[in-house]
Amino acid sequence: MPNIKSQKDRVVQSKKEAMHNKAIKSNLKTVVKKADAAISAGAADKDAAVKAAVSAIDKAASKGVIHKNTASRKASRLAKAANKAAE
Repeated sequence: MPNIKSQKDRVVQSKKEAMHNKAIKSNLKTVVKKADAAISAGAADKDAAVKAAVSAIDKAASKGVIHKNTASRKASRLAKAANKAAE
């Protein structure tokens, strides 16, 4: 445990930030899984699910929770799967 006041504050801040990032990542995984399930099931609302997933991916990247290249890769794979299912 730190003795310096500023370091005590940083411990609190880093815990808060970690919880925030974890919540965003958890939601991201949920939305992407729903989109994958909609694509594989051929659901009528798969386009909406993919759009919501890409939006969540972009938001996570803009907040710095995931790297921009990771976000691009995930969005690309979702779009590719959706287009393949549409054929």
